[in-house]
This record gives sequence, structure tokens and C-alpha cells, in this order.
Amino acid sequence: MNLDDLPPAQFGFPGPLRDQLVAAILSGAKTTTSALAVGYEYDDEPLPTAGERMAVLDSQDRRVAAIELTEVRVVRLADVDLRHAVDEGEGDESVAQWRAGHEQFWHGPEVRAELGADFTVDDDTLVVAQRFRLLDLGPDEH
Repeated sequence: MNLDDLPPAQFGFPGPLRDQLVAAILSGAKTTTSALAVGYEYDDEPLPTAGERMAVLDSQDRRVAAIELTEVRVVRLADVDLRHAVDEGEGDESVAQWRAGHEQFWHGPEVRAELGADFTVDDDTLVVAQRFRLLDLGPDEH
């Protein structure tokens, strides 16, 4: 599989968080991810669909792995379940813990710079909950 032929998948912003998330993907600990539906609207991008394959980018924009989406659900933030939260591979043991970390990220300067300084999430905010499987590692990861 040629990773250069796949569209990119970016997790978080370049830096320590992305490095942690990519390491969790490469180890198999991370098999789900969450994104704000409004982010897709803002970027005028279609929502992802099951069966899509993507190349995971690290903080240096290197393609380090291929993943395939196996499930995509749009749910209210209040309806994210424990299985999804735990499978994000970030060490969360409860939905409340997962939500606190994600709200901190979504209310952070990078997201607010993109979506507006007054952007905030609540129970009704739509989240794109994605499940994926690791297909292949990049040549430098084998």
C-alpha cells in the first residue's frame, strides 16, 4: 500500500498531543477519534464515511501509517459512549474524563482561532465519532 496515494489524516495539531495520538495509533491503543461536525462545515469538507482509507501524518507531516474507517457516527456530545471514549487511547476511564479533555482542546486557542473566539461546545454539539483500524505502517515504522 502506497501511503502517498491516500488522503492525509491529522490528529490534533502538530506537537506533543499529535505525537501522543500517533504513537497510540501505531501501538494499536487508539482505534477511535472524535471531531466536531462544525469543523467539517467550516472547512467545507464532506463528513468521512466508513471504508475510507487515509494516511496518518505525524508532527513533521510524514505519512507514518494507513488506517481505514470502519464506522462513522454523528452524535450529540452528551451521547458519546464509554467504549468510544476509552478506545480513543488517551487513558480516559470515564466519559466525563474524556469530555473534560476534549472540551479543553476544543476551547483551546488553535480551535478558537479556526472557529471563532466565542466558539464553545455544549451537550447538543454534534461530534463525528469515528472508529478505524490500522492497515499498514509506513516504511520507517516497520
